[in-house]
Amino acid sequence: MSRPLALLDAASLYFRAYYALPDSMTAPDGTVVNAVRGFTDTIARILTDRRPGRLVACMDADWRPAFRVEALPSYKAHRLADPVNNVEEVPDTLTPQVPIILDLLDAVGLAVAEADGYEADDVIGTLVAREATDPVEVVSGDRDLFQVVRDEPTPAAVIYVGRGWAKAEVLGPRELAERYALPPENSGPAYADMALLRGDPSDGLPGVAGVGEKTAAKLITRFGSLEGLLAAAAADDKLVPLRVKTALADAAEYVAAAPRVVRVALDADVTIDRDDAVPVEARDLDRVRMLQEKWDLGASVDRLLAALPAAHA
Repeated sequence: MSRPLALLDAASLYFRAYYALPDSMTAPDGTVVNAVRGFTDTIARILTDRRPGRLVACMDADWRPAFRVEALPSYKAHRLADPVNNVEEVPDTLTPQVPIILDLLDAVGLAVAEADGYEADDVIGTLVAREATDPVEVVSGDRDLFQVVRDEPTPAAVIYVGRGWAKAEVLGPRELAERYALPPENSGPAYADMALLRGDPSDGLPGVAGVGEKTAAKLITRFGSLEGLLAAAAADDKLVPLRVKTALADAAEYVAAAPRVVRVALDADVTIDRDDAVPVEARDLDRVRMLQEKWDLGASVDRLLAALPAAHA
């Protein structure tokens, strides 16, 4: 089997690094660099442990896309610092670190991708859908991306790092099906439908009242998909419990709008800034060393350079 394509849910990873590491990690000018160092270490671990042949850091061009808000105004609304300008509430010391991360990725020669008007999840969904050559490993700390797992035409799995890299879990279609009692033949799309019914307060998704995760999984497994469940409920299928029919009817507006919100896009207009092959060595080593010194990134940059293929030749 060929070496995998690693797709990084970049914001998920640097947010987690920010909260996992102390803000006493600072550059000489006082800029906090804990997210930069943690994110850099994560990439080094991915390169060392997973040995991808290709890697793309996927970014949010829009953390709260208009098409999702139009469908469901509550989507991520509780995270707004400035509702008028759709500005996310982000810690003051994290925002300045993102350009440093991008500078370092550019100097090393690692690819970055985004799509205007879309989230990183959509970039990942689109790149998975496009991939017909290599197996795909999506690295994320968010469960939303479980929906992209598949067997064909190339396998796609999620390396879930919600509890840190040391406790990373690799979830393909079979593992996802076993964990959530979903049908193994389409556990990825089934997960999205289950999540829609269950809801997710962290994203402002109310879900269907009285339908928890286990009930949602049973319903989607029994009827194959959200559409199958709704058709069965509309046909007064006796396999749909009366309380579920009532709950679906009460939540009809949400259920109609939510697929656009919950399901990742598969056709976003993704822009990748360079070839996604993992560089044999740093594209601009002098610039890497300059950034390392300027931002006091120390051993984190050394570990990233040591993880590049040339260091193992």
